[in-house]
Amino acid sequence: MAPPNRIAVIGLGYVGLPLAVALARHFDVLGVDIDQQRIAELKAGEDRTREIARDQLRASPLKFTVAAEDARGRDIYIVTVPTPVDADNAPDLSAVRAASRMVGKVMGRGAIVVYESTVYPGVTEQIAGPELEAASGLKCGTDFFLGYSPERINPGDREHTVDRITKVVSGQTPEVAKMLGEMYGKVTSGGVFLAKDIRTAEAAKVIENAQRDINIAFINEVATIFQKMGISMHDVLAAAATKWNFLPFTPGLVGGHCIGVDPFYLAHAATALGHHPEIILAGRRINDAMGGYVAECVARELARQNRGAGARILLLGLTFKENVPDLRNSRVIDIINGLKPRGFQIDVHDPLADPEQAKREYGVTLATRLHGAPPYHAVVGAVPHDAYKAFTTATFAQLLVPDGLVADVKGMWRDTVLPNGIKRWTL
Repeated sequence: MAPPNRIAVIGLGYVGLPLAVALARHFDVLGVDIDQQRIAELKAGEDRTREIARDQLRASPLKFTVAAEDARGRDIYIVTVPTPVDADNAPDLSAVRAASRMVGKVMGRGAIVVYESTVYPGVTEQIAGPELEAASGLKCGTDFFLGYSPERINPGDREHTVDRITKVVSGQTPEVAKMLGEMYGKVTSGGVFLAKDIRTAEAAKVIENAQRDINIAFINEVATIFQKMGISMHDVLAAAATKWNFLPFTPGLVGGHCIGVDPFYLAHAATALGHHPEIILAGRRINDAMGGYVAECVARELARQNRGAGARILLLGLTFKENVPDLRNSRVIDIINGLKPRGFQIDVHDPLADPEQAKREYGVTLATRLHGAPPYHAVVGAVPHDAYKAFTTATFAQLLVPDGLVADVKGMWRDTVLPNGIKRWTL
């Protein structure tokens, strides 16, 4: 089996683009995406995800296409398409199946197809492999081979980038695993870990995010308990974090394309085996309920000020996490949906979110500016973007009525002095 040189990366989102750019420093890489607008933007040097800087993208030898035929005969195909859940929280593998069929039509004998999308154990070999066989007419394990290397992209994280993290790699045969390990080893300074097999690598990925989800769920649950005691969770965490082995998780909303989704993949696989995953699903229930709980707390605080229907609220942040434009599976909408039926007038602002996408996915019309509107009765800080963290005493004096409310979901203004008369609420 000859060393690979010609690689195609299928899917150029938050995962695929950074990987393709990194690989292009060492190999002949073609990036493929079905979104024509996305490809046009990338060719112009613009990355709407803000993961790759304009100068870096324009200097890269990476090539782009929407035509699958352009990827014919590549040595390695790396599939980085989304793996969401459907309305019933069941795995939606339609993108993986479609990408597999696309690759199957253009790959030749000896090709290696690597999946980076998060799945439950068995998907690569039992679902993707047969799709590839059906589309290509080739036999898996003989004419072409499979690999799995779970993505570990954390949107907005400039420290744990694809060229610095440890890359878990697996292959259908020891030879394939070794070859993929050498390929990924050229990309990252964090080293490569060769997993025992593909199912082990799939399992490792799906528990990474499930573990984080459960840890956050515990913090969210005790935050609600301490709320009833009149104790700030952030004050509790500041004290508890002085213990050397305390895990520094914080309360809040859990959304996005990984942590809020991946545990359902593991739960689906467990249920199929006749096992009911109690802790995994309990964590999901707790975290999915947090937006509604925040809305309830804000409404309660306003009621204490004799404010109900008609009170004006400014909600800050709509993306699923700070300092990224990613709106996928944002749970901020749960706060909005919890406040609207109570008759509050809500303005939503987010300097990073795409207004068209916010309207299309959530029915939310984003405010174009912070100042200029009449003062609000409450400001809800839902997402700690840097622009919001920089708010000062004067900022709140401008935004709020003299006896208004600051609801600080993530504790980003804990050390900010509020104007006299302004009430503070936080988890």
